[in-house]
Amino acid sequence: MGERKGVNKYYPPDFNPAKHGSLNRYHNSHPLRERARKLSQGILIIRFEMPYNIWCDGCKNHIGMGVRYNAEKKKVGNYYTTPIYRFRMKCHLCVNYIEMQTDPANCDYVIVSGAQRKEERWDMESNEQVLPTEHETKQKLETDAMFRLEHGEADRGTLQRALPTLSHLQEAQNVWKDDFALNSLLRRRFREKKKAVQEKEERDQALQAKASLAIPLVPETEEDRRLAALLKFHTLDSYEDKQRLKRSEISSRSWFPATPGSSASNSSSKTSSVLRRLAQGRRAGAPACTPITVGNLGIVRRRRSQDAPGSPPRTADAPTPQDPPQENPQKGPASPKDCPRGAAGSPKTSMPCEQEGGSGDRPGPPAGSSQNADALHPGCSSSLVADYSDSESSE
Repeated sequence: MGERKGVNKYYPPDFNPAKHGSLNRYHNSHPLRERARKLSQGILIIRFEMPYNIWCDGCKNHIGMGVRYNAEKKKVGNYYTTPIYRFRMKCHLCVNYIEMQTDPANCDYVIVSGAQRKEERWDMESNEQVLPTEHETKQKLETDAMFRLEHGEADRGTLQRALPTLSHLQEAQNVWKDDFALNSLLRRRFREKKKAVQEKEERDQALQAKASLAIPLVPETEEDRRLAALLKFHTLDSYEDKQRLKRSEISSRSWFPATPGSSASNSSSKTSSVLRRLAQGRRAGAPACTPITVGNLGIVRRRRSQDAPGSPPRTADAPTPQDPPQENPQKGPASPKDCPRGAAGSPKTSMPCEQEGGSGDRPGPPAGSSQNADALHPGCSSSLVADYSDSESSE
């Protein structure tokens, strides 16, 4: 180790091998250099590694196993011919010094001061392991016959107590003795178990595909089988049964409606009444033009323009010569064929034979207004527009 410092061997001119012997003696230095500075006191500085986990008494910090320190090594005694060494080192976290020494009797290290051991030792006696015989016991067995007899009796009692356990261990070892048979047994069981698992997976996959399920299935139990036996499912009617039932309903249904009056006839009651009145008027054959009331036909008068500037004002009280004689509205309107040709135009043109209903149908406009003249004069610029808001479609 001393040669690791001097890489080039320089020998001075006054070096005498017979006198000096080596370069260290020539330079009056130790091969370990600074590590041997306290060698005169019997102390050598070494690199010490912590053998187990400890707690420092100075800073109360944990120091793990394997942490290395520069320790002072010193011999403090002997265990028989084995020397006992003590190591003194400084904690790297505080100013506390830790002292430890070897224990050759137990093949361990003992903390002398400065720290506390973290107890993780394996106790052979508590785990019923065979303990080595102490040195004092060996000496007494060799020199004391009575102690040897008592020790033998105690050993035989221990053997009798441990005999059942030993027999059980031997039987267990005999079972595992035939390796080939044991291997065959294990492989056969493994194949059977693997086959059962594969069959179960196939059944589960078939059930999931049939029911369109994407969830994992759990193994069924006896409770599940019992509940499933109590349930009964009934399928719905098939397509053929539904068709047969529908045909029977159609064949048993009457061809004619149950009541003569249907919803369509009720909705077109007003139109039917108007047509009935027209038919009655045609059979009566009235020579004069019977006016058709606007309320019966559902026509609303729409004003297009104002009166002409040259036309004289008219009132509702003075009827014009062109107005036809009024007729009782209860008789009903006459047919359009009985009216003159001038009134057979489109409904948008003014009708000369038209009258604004009876005097009792609706109140007339106030006197002096221009609407009276437009409503009764054939030359007015007003139009008739059909109003179908009250009647419904007869479809």
